[in-house]
Amino acid sequence: MAIIGYARVSTAGQSLDVQLSELSSCSKVFQEKESGAKATREQLALMLEFVRDGDTVMVTKLCRLARNTRHLLEIVELLDQKQVALKVLNLGIDTSTSTGRLMLTMIGAVAAFERKLLLERQAEGIAAAKRKGKYLGRKPTAMAKSEEVKSLLAEGVKKVDISIQLGISISSVHRACRL
Repeated sequence: MAIIGYARVSTAGQSLDVQLSELSSCSKVFQEKESGAKATREQLALMLEFVRDGDTVMVTKLCRLARNTRHLLEIVELLDQKQVALKVLNLGIDTSTSTGRLMLTMIGAVAAFERKLLLERQAEGIAAAKRKGKYLGRKPTAMAKSEEVKSLLAEGVKKVDISIQLGISISSVHRACRL
């Protein structure tokens, strides 16, 4: 029965030090710098594959593990199937108890609700800024390079090389070809 830690930050510029310190009692810690919104995270997948019957997965905060209730419950279900408990340090939650399981589900639902509210407020703010003429959206950088794309294509440069050279996606190169 091992205690396995999982630590995550969203960007390469952020530090895992605080989480790693809190997870220092773990026999192994999986760590990554990846957005929590991504359901397919390499170290998370490796950790879920690694854990065995009787182990406990420990995270410092719930948001380090999952960003929405559905994903959280999928992870918990997988851990249940493997007879693995989950402990969330800052909330004192332990899914090996029925109370801990209830609390985890409720907190996950509240977190998802808060995220939806945040997105709604963000959309409302953008709409208000658009009405005032202060929000024009993202500049069409790739389409601004369409003439360069066509010129390079005429010179016989491969589309993938154009993508790299101009710093735009391959799909943007394809779109520019259709213009």
